[in-house]
Amino acid sequence: MAYLDRIFIYPIKSLDGIAVNRAIVLESGALKGDREFAIIDTQGNYVNGKRNAKVHQIRSQFDLEERIVSLQIEGTEQTESFHLEGDRPLLEAWLSAYLGFPVTLGQNTEVGFPDDRDSPGPTVISTATLENITTWFSGVKFEDAQLRFRTNLEIGDVAAFWEDCLYGEADRVVPFQIGEVLMHGVNPCQRCIVPTRNAITGEQDATFQKTFVARRREMLPEWAERSRFNHFYKLAVNTRIPASQAKKVLNSGDLVKR
Repeated sequence: MAYLDRIFIYPIKSLDGIAVNRAIVLESGALKGDREFAIIDTQGNYVNGKRNAKVHQIRSQFDLEERIVSLQIEGTEQTESFHLEGDRPLLEAWLSAYLGFPVTLGQNTEVGFPDDRDSPGPTVISTATLENITTWFSGVKFEDAQLRFRTNLEIGDVAAFWEDCLYGEADRVVPFQIGEVLMHGVNPCQRCIVPTRNAITGEQDATFQKTFVARRREMLPEWAERSRFNHFYKLAVNTRIPASQAKKVLNSGDLVKR
């Protein structure tokens, strides 16, 4: 039976994620702690992998209970640790020094900083989809695919691209349930430049998007709602979670029902 295989939270938008065993649903439908922080420049823009490839080389580890983030630049040995609230000025100074321009760390505990503000729920993909994608590219392993696509919920014991059943035509949502949490699938997630880059080094693969689009078109399930594909550079599903589900918990191993 379909089940929730893995849960990932990304405490600072665009930095490394952390695997967790449980996640609390906020009233907004976002997961508590996911993209709670964002790096922001003086013009108010996000500093992320879309705009600045240097972000890919920031390694981050989180202790969510202690509210500590440890940062390291890929290829170096020095690690600096900061309390996410108490050491905010020091953390901002570290990020500014590395990036080469001043930044601040924004915080939003109610909805975080989702890419899709209309659908701030967790993104969903099947484990089999990520495994299938690794066969499309030489040298891309399962963990590489996880890092490139940065999805919150991975569903196990289903076929590749199973998640394409979680959206319909543009004017409707598809209800499904994970454990005790009712969710609404909305649309396939449009991808940006980030998956075309090596998630560790930031090096771009000039052929990645072209190969991805060709294989995605070829592998799209017959029953998927094709009207949602004005192009095929889309993967995973954006969701909304009704406010009535606030404070409920998603747990690894929860069964998935449609």
